[in-house]
Amino acid sequence: MFPLIMTSAQAEEVHNVSLRILEEIGVRLEHDAIVERMVAAGARLGREAQVVHFPAGMVRDYLAAAPQEVILHGRNGDTFRLTADSEAIYWTNPAMYIWDGRTRCRITTHHLAAIARLCTFLPNVHGVIGTALADTNPACSDFVGLRVMAQNTGKHLRVLCSSPLGAEAISEMKTVFPGNWFSMGFTAHGPLRWTHLALDIFRKTAGKRIPATINGEPMAGVTGPVSLAGTIAVGNAEILAGIVVNQVLEPGRPVIYNLGLAHVMDMKAATAVTGGPENCLLAAASAAMGRFYRLPSSSWASTDAVFEDEQAALEKMFALYTHVENQVNLIWGLGQLESELTISLSQLLIDNEMIEYIRHYRRGIPFGAEDLALDTIRQVGIGGNFLDTEHTYRNYRTHLFQPSLLNRQRRENCPQDLAERARELAASLLSGTKEGEKEQKKVGEEISWQELVNIENRYLAKLK
Repeated sequence: MFPLIMTSAQAEEVHNVSLRILEEIGVRLEHDAIVERMVAAGARLGREAQVVHFPAGMVRDYLAAAPQEVILHGRNGDTFRLTADSEAIYWTNPAMYIWDGRTRCRITTHHLAAIARLCTFLPNVHGVIGTALADTNPACSDFVGLRVMAQNTGKHLRVLCSSPLGAEAISEMKTVFPGNWFSMGFTAHGPLRWTHLALDIFRKTAGKRIPATINGEPMAGVTGPVSLAGTIAVGNAEILAGIVVNQVLEPGRPVIYNLGLAHVMDMKAATAVTGGPENCLLAAASAAMGRFYRLPSSSWASTDAVFEDEQAALEKMFALYTHVENQVNLIWGLGQLESELTISLSQLLIDNEMIEYIRHYRRGIPFGAEDLALDTIRQVGIGGNFLDTEHTYRNYRTHLFQPSLLNRQRRENCPQDLAERARELAASLLSGTKEGEKEQKKVGEEISWQELVNIENRYLAKLK
C-alpha cells in the first residue's frame, strides 16, 4: 500500500485549469444540433465555427446532475454499484485482432462469441467489451456484436459503438432485458474536440438511462502537452465537456469518468505508448479526478507487447497493481496485447490470474484468535509439524493462494510455457460450450431473445 499519486489539492488545481480551458479556449463540438442545445443551456459561441465556450457555473451545475452511483447489471444476476470509492471491477478490451499463439487475424463474430463464452468461466472478468467485426458491416457491428455477446455470456456487456444507426438499435435493445445489462461510451478526439459521430451517438442513446463512459484520450506530446499535468488538464476539459453534453441531453444520465485512456508518445520510435509507467500515472490521475467529482473512474491496464511474454507480464502486472492501489473503479484491458489492437484468450486467462494474485495480497494478514492459532501451536509443541492438524485443514484454502495457471512444479517435470498452458486451458473450457447456446436456454427468456433478434434484423434491413 502506498500514497496516492495525486492529492485532492492537486486535483482541484487541474479542475481550475480545465475550467479556464473550457471558458477561455472552448471545445469544438462538430454537431450543429448539439451546439444549439449547449447555447440554449448557457454556453456561448466562439469565434470559430462549432467552437463552444462553457462558463464555469454551467459546468458545475451539469456536473451536479450526474449521479454519483452508476449501477451495472449482468443477466446472470450480477449487480455492480460503481462509485468513486467502490472496489475495482474488470472488463476485456475493444480489440481489432485476435492472437492464438501462431497467427493474428481480424476478429469475427465467431471469435467474439468465443471471447464472451470464455469470460463466463473467469471470476475476475466482470464485463465483456465489444470488438471490431471483420465479417460485419461497420455500420451495424455495434448492435450485432451486442447480440452475439448476449447469446454467449450473462455478464455485463459494453457496446463498442460504431454508428448512429447502431446507437438507435441498442437504444431499442435496452428494454429487452431488465436493468443496465449493457453500457456504452465514446472518446474525445482532441485536442479539445468532440466529433459529429461521438455527439450523434450520445444524442441517439439519450433518454434511456444507458450508462455512458466519457473518455478523454490525449497523447502527451501530440494531442496534449508533453508534461503529464498539462495532458491531464486537457483531457479533463474534454471529459467535462462530454459530461455536460450528456447531462444537457439527459439530466441524470449515469456517466463514468475515464481519463485512463490517455497515453504518451515515444519520441524515439514515433509510436503511441500504452504500457509505460506514464500510463499508470495517468490512470492514477483518472481515479483522483473521479474522486474529486464524486464520479466512478475508469482506465485501461495495457501493454505494448505483441506476445504473451515477459514484457506483457511486466507491464500488465504493474498496471493492474497500480490501478488498484490508486483506486480506479473500472479497469479495462483483460486479454489485451499490442496497445489494445489485439486480444488473446491465453492472455485473458493470465490476466484473470494476475487479478486473483493481487486480490489475495491486498486482503492482507488477518490477526484474529483463529489466525494466531495459539491452541494449535500448543498442541503441536516443539519439534512437531502442522500439516495434519485440524487447523491446517480448516484454514489452508483461505490463507494460501492456489494458482490455476502459474507453475509450481520442479524443472524435472518439464512444465509448459505459461502462455501455452493458458491456451490449453482456454481450449478446454470452451470445448464444453456451443456458440450461441450458452445463455439462450434460460427459462422464460425465449420471447426476449426473439425480440432482440427482431430488433437486429429490422436495423440490418435498413442497410440494404
